[in-house]
Amino acid sequence: LDFSSYHMYTVCIYVYVYYCIFTAAMFMWRPVTVKQPPTITKQSVKDFIVDPRDNIVIECEAKGNPLPKFSWRRNGKFFNIGNDPLVTMRKRSGSLEIGFRNGRRPEDYEGEYQCFAANDFGIALSNKILLRVSKAPLWPKEVLEPVVVTEGSSLILTCNPPPGLPPPLIFWMDNMNSIPQDKRVSMGLNGDLYFSNVLSQDAHRDYCCNARFPFTKTIQQKNPFTLKVQTIAESTPTLLAPLGSESSKMVLRDEELLLECIAAGLPTPTVKWFKKGGDLPARKVKFENYNKTLKIINVSEEDAGEYVCMANNHLGSIRHSIFVQVKAAPYWLDKPSDLVLAPDENGRLVCRANGNPKPSIQWLVNGLPLESTLPNPNRQVLGDTIIFQSVQFDSSAVYQCNASNQHGYLLANALVSIIDMRPRMLGPKNQLIKVIQNKQTFLDCPFFGSPVPDLRWFKNGQGSGLDGGHYRVYVNGTLEIKRALVGDEGTYTCVASSMLGTAENQVRLEVKEPTSIVRAPEHQSSVRGSTARFDCKVKSDPSLHITKDEESLTIPNVNEGDEGTYTCTVKSEIDQDSASARLTVLDRPNPPMDLDLSDASARSIRLTWIPGNENRSPITEFLVQFEEDHWEPGRWTELASYPGHLNSVMLQLVPFINYQFRVIAVNSVGQSQPSRPSPRYKTSGARKTHTRTHTHPNRPSPRYKTSGPLSDLERNGPNLHYKVWWRAKDSGEEWNNVTTIDSKYVVHNTQTYVPYEIKIQARNDFGSGPESNVIIGYSGEDKPTDAPTELRVSKVESSNAVIHWKPVDMNSVQGEFKEYRVRKASASS
Repeated sequence: LDFSSYHMYTVCIYVYVYYCIFTAAMFMWRPVTVKQPPTITKQSVKDFIVDPRDNIVIECEAKGNPLPKFSWRRNGKFFNIGNDPLVTMRKRSGSLEIGFRNGRRPEDYEGEYQCFAANDFGIALSNKILLRVSKAPLWPKEVLEPVVVTEGSSLILTCNPPPGLPPPLIFWMDNMNSIPQDKRVSMGLNGDLYFSNVLSQDAHRDYCCNARFPFTKTIQQKNPFTLKVQTIAESTPTLLAPLGSESSKMVLRDEELLLECIAAGLPTPTVKWFKKGGDLPARKVKFENYNKTLKIINVSEEDAGEYVCMANNHLGSIRHSIFVQVKAAPYWLDKPSDLVLAPDENGRLVCRANGNPKPSIQWLVNGLPLESTLPNPNRQVLGDTIIFQSVQFDSSAVYQCNASNQHGYLLANALVSIIDMRPRMLGPKNQLIKVIQNKQTFLDCPFFGSPVPDLRWFKNGQGSGLDGGHYRVYVNGTLEIKRALVGDEGTYTCVASSMLGTAENQVRLEVKEPTSIVRAPEHQSSVRGSTARFDCKVKSDPSLHITKDEESLTIPNVNEGDEGTYTCTVKSEIDQDSASARLTVLDRPNPPMDLDLSDASARSIRLTWIPGNENRSPITEFLVQFEEDHWEPGRWTELASYPGHLNSVMLQLVPFINYQFRVIAVNSVGQSQPSRPSPRYKTSGARKTHTRTHTHPNRPSPRYKTSGPLSDLERNGPNLHYKVWWRAKDSGEEWNNVTTIDSKYVVHNTQTYVPYEIKIQARNDFGSGPESNVIIGYSGEDKPTDAPTELRVSKVESSNAVIHWKPVDMNSVQGEFKEYRVRKASASS
């Protein structure tokens, strides 16, 4: 429980007894009639501006017992409502309604009004209400000559709107468009349009000042200015407003301070502000109108001092000092509050206010100055305090305190009620209060009596009163248990006593275990389409009924719509607990977008893209693929991969290919869809830079010589063909050669298994590539011509034998020697 509620309740009990008895107690006990002086409950604002098109309603409402009667003063004199048929007073209220007919005007009723609410026990006063009628006068007719100004010089276009009530809102238009404002051109606080320097493009025929009147919702327009501009050079800063080197400003406490500094010069000067002897109040200061206006809100006395604005451009600077004084209309230090006393009791009313200059304090009783009333031996005035001694029933009255200085006034009504009443309890009887163990606990015991009763608490009807240590008793009757334990359970009795009697009430306290979540759901990251599960286990006092969510929540086939925070909640009649976990749905990244090619060269180009949404799983890699439209159109091939933090890379390319590219993003879930293809880029052709050569012995003859072959993407240009050279090794012969477009060539009429030197060169329309390295190849093989001889067997055993033979001559092998093969046959065969 919030203890502030008890405090407010007590104020109600002790100060407004006549309400609380009816609202808090009468639903259980018989009505008690309590006499009450008047209290103003509703009134119009002090400065009351009305729309002339509407009837006027000046509000004044009050309460009291008996019901108060109302009267009014206008301009300090009694206002006889019955003499004016246009003025009526609302029933059961003091509010005035003024209607208009028979040629009467709203202006006829302007003035200062004050409402008086009176009954047998006193008189309450409203504030003095200044009634004024809103005005929206027309602009005076005038003929404006064209304004001729040299370029670079300053200019002020004056507005001078007609005085309205309330003052109109000013704005400038140019050909039905708002004039754009910046550090060079801006409107001042007085509505004038200031040019720090005039440029040639400022020349127009229709600079119009407009005044909008909020009450009548009308706009008045001044005749337009025509501006003509002539050429001039640069100039040092000067001030357009304020003029001179220093000025002064007075502002009231808690109001808004506006300081303005508008400078001229070319180039446009920059305006800066500072306060001498201190810093600007950072939390209250605001710069407006392109730094030309310094605004400080909620002004206090510390904001007084010398403020300096400085305007400068590269030609020079100028300063102006504004000396700010902070005055204050009266404000409360100690506002008088209503006082309830029993006969023969003592009390006091205190009225303290401050301001600048210091306000004077005047006491009134029932609307009359205290000094003009009959002397009262039970009352003594000491400046801002009235002391009451041994009051009697006839001392009940409404006292007013008026604190005023030249900047305003405060008026407060305070009821002094003399009541003789025995103690009584105002709360429900025999409440059962359930609280959570180890929590701060308040037991309520609202009571009333006059004189004010003493109140004590007891537990289980035994022992002395409870106060101190584990307990604390507040003046409003509330008992605080600082930390409720199981041992605090029981029946608590509050007893209010005075010389007129006693009253008591009981509260039964039960202390329960807290309701809590003992295993909270955990944050989860799930791949789209998978199943997510949250678990939540709770614990509670078995004597409390609880409502709770299921202990397990399963979400099948999760998607983006399932992402969010899931909360498990358990509630009992006196407490609750909750725990939350977040579900993050992971997905493959969205495809990259907006592929762009730049920095093109003969064999490279820069590819840039915008990464798609990573869908809550960081992108770790980008795959760049390419497609060419000649050899294998429509087939995409991976060109390179790059780290996930890159989105712009240089691609190394090969000649004579018409490329287009696409990018695929990769995260922990998988690959994105490919991006849209980039524009095509075709590299120029080039001669071949390398050739691959292989030989293939055939049996018995001839022999193949091949080039690898080169892939279509390695052609580097049109009309790819090969030149092949060969000769017998170590023969010293001239090279034999042939040109072919195939990737292999057959040499005929060669001897069996003879070594040859071979080399090859690739060529296209752009020229010849380098010759390959010379490799050694052999002509075709044939069957060996000789068999092994002198075959014999030795060391014959049951499962093995050693076989011997004489090797053949290597020249008879006619090829690459690989192995001897031994065959066996049974003796019978």
